[in-house]
Amino acid sequence: MRKGELTRSAILEAALAVASRDGLEGLTIGLLADQMQMSKSGVFAHFGSREDLQLEVIKLYHANFEQEVFYPSLKLKRGLPRLESMFSRWVKRVSVEIASGCIYISGAVEYDDRPGELREQLSSMVTTWQHALRRAAVQAIECGDLKADTDPDQLVFEMYGLILALHHDARFLKIAGSFERTHQGFQRLIAHYGSTAMISKIGAASVASAEHLAASSVSN
Repeated sequence: MRKGELTRSAILEAALAVASRDGLEGLTIGLLADQMQMSKSGVFAHFGSREDLQLEVIKLYHANFEQEVFYPSLKLKRGLPRLESMFSRWVKRVSVEIASGCIYISGAVEYDDRPGELREQLSSMVTTWQHALRRAAVQAIECGDLKADTDPDQLVFEMYGLILALHHDARFLKIAGSFERTHQGFQRLIAHYGSTAMISKIGAASVASAEHLAASSVSN
């Protein structure tokens, strides 16, 4: 990368850290210039306006989310394995964001009633993720992992609800055990929506695992 590209990348990373902590509205050219030890004009040379900077921060956050959560999950088999991966990786990302903050959630609070390009970009990215979850749910239905009468929209709604509750309890209320409750909540969803064949398979795997552990304990 050329020097200008490296500088722009460094500014964006710093801006993302600020926006995650203080919200997109807390991101200013002056604050970023001080943090980067640059002049305001130097920052403006890479981003024409504060809104341009905010939009680029949103795009960077979305790209990072896809790289950490979405794309690795696509390597797994279609059906419940892929859906479970998407959710578990999502929860893992939340565990990091408890300290820094989630752009999607903070952005929804900041721009829920403020029309404009920032709101449109945020809305589009969240909708894209929800569509990806729905597609994975539909595939799980089609391959027989979930019951044929499963409503994929309802399932995604409940999955999203678990994540929002996790953010609220772990980040705001700092309640211990929030991550465990989230995983338990997802397993309840699978138990409810899972097909008889899939539930039996999970049960058999659990029994086999328990038998293996018991045999290992005896041999040791």
